[in-house]
Amino acid sequence: MRSGVEVFMFEGLMQPMHLLVILVIALLFFGPAKLGELGKGLGDGIRHFKNAVKEGSEPAASGEKPQEQK
Repeated sequence: MRSGVEVFMFEGLMQPMHLLVILVIALLFFGPAKLGELGKGLGDGIRHFKNAVKEGSEPAASGEKPQEQK
């Protein structure tokens, strides 16, 4: 059973002001150039993951190879 302390601790974790503070700290820590590279890499990773999930859920065509993305 959960205690009231656990629920209270995570209650307002993702409020907009908290996310803004986290973004500012990340900007100061990594710098604007590195933060852009990290965002691009994260976006590419999510895109590749979505494509892999989509290709895996489609039935295999008759002898066709999946197209490779560049």
